[in-house]
Amino acid sequence: MKKQILQTSFFCLSLLLLFAVGQVQAQIKATDYIANWPEWRGFNQTGASVTSNPPIEFSETSNVKWKIEIPGKGHATPIVWGNQIIVQTAVPTDIKVAKDASAPSPMSPTQTDLVHKFTVISIDKITGKTNWQTIVDEEVPAERTHELGSWASNSPCTDGENIYAFFGSRGLFCLDMKGNVKWKRNFGVMDIVASFGEGSSPSVYKDKIFIQWDHQGKSFMYALNKKTGEDVWKVERDEKTSWTTPLVIEVNGKPQVITSATNKVRSYDFETGAIIWEYKGLSRNVIPNPTYADGILYVMSGYQGNALKAIDLAKANGDITGTAAVLWEYNQDTPYTPSPLLMGGRLYFLKGNKGILTCLNAKDGKVIYSNQKLDGISDIFSSPTGSKDQIYIAAVGVVDVVKAGSEFALLAKNTLDDTFEASPVVVGNDLFLRGYKYLYCISKK
Repeated sequence: MKKQILQTSFFCLSLLLLFAVGQVQAQIKATDYIANWPEWRGFNQTGASVTSNPPIEFSETSNVKWKIEIPGKGHATPIVWGNQIIVQTAVPTDIKVAKDASAPSPMSPTQTDLVHKFTVISIDKITGKTNWQTIVDEEVPAERTHELGSWASNSPCTDGENIYAFFGSRGLFCLDMKGNVKWKRNFGVMDIVASFGEGSSPSVYKDKIFIQWDHQGKSFMYALNKKTGEDVWKVERDEKTSWTTPLVIEVNGKPQVITSATNKVRSYDFETGAIIWEYKGLSRNVIPNPTYADGILYVMSGYQGNALKAIDLAKANGDITGTAAVLWEYNQDTPYTPSPLLMGGRLYFLKGNKGILTCLNAKDGKVIYSNQKLDGISDIFSSPTGSKDQIYIAAVGVVDVVKAGSEFALLAKNTLDDTFEASPVVVGNDLFLRGYKYLYCISKK
């Protein structure tokens, strides 16, 4: 009897130790994510890293740690993991391929007959030197893109073990941290509305990668096995083109996959793809990414109308349109292209594609300030990024730094010799800016 008690006690102790080790590993992993920038809107896709504190003032001759030229054209926001900055780009060659007779004619500036090298580049965070670069595909893009866009506008993501580089109509490529391609997956060619170009990015969580494949053809939501790229589940969507990235969050310990699009905002069961809840009520051409904190999901859009909805996920089940699950709405001054910034209990967003900033209390939607004009920024396509006490907003040749908090204050207007459509990235004391031509590391000296 005593032996059985001892065996049982030892078994229970072993379970407790395993649980404790698991908890420590989970904490370490969470810490790793917070200390890096693993996807295009950062950890939890809020657009903020409150542990970071880059310089407020900088220029071509001040606080530039390094500056390097990036080949080709790509507006994908970089990601950062450890000492690696991962950048995607499309590099044109001088090789021409005859266009199909059925192709649109005459050629527009957003078409090409040149073969492009679709490339993933790893940059050393400290030195700015290239660690490696991998060409994952070489072809003539079958689709057009916007004159202000690129054929490399989708940002990569990472789980710290692999890099998942998505090039839309070229497919999804899994690379190890040394740049070796482990697997690839093709989904076909996207038919984007009005040839506006592609832009949705992948999202990785636990053992799955999620691809939101919304276009003018048949649209799908894909959940892939991150080790193989094979389907775990695939769900058809009644949607046209959208450019948002799936957001995975846990509600009562159970992950949900949130997608924001024109017809509906939807939540999918992480394991099966079954609809948990859905909401109808955004405008056309949804681009701003959904974001989440403290039990509340925020979705918005700003083309041919304005929509901002705050959803209490504890109450969200079934069709939540017109129900108490929608906590509040603020249907004005919302962004068309830029995504919002969620930080410190406040929701910051731009108006349309303009340099006009609004700040709301994230809990109740009350206006903290609105329609504040940024200095030197008219048109803008990047998204605001938050650090410890400030917000970085980048556009054509200028990066404004705004004070984070309850009052609008412009801390600095910084000028650089580039145009920025990728969003700023902050890690530690570094600010990374990917422009049309250069990648900058701004850091305190």
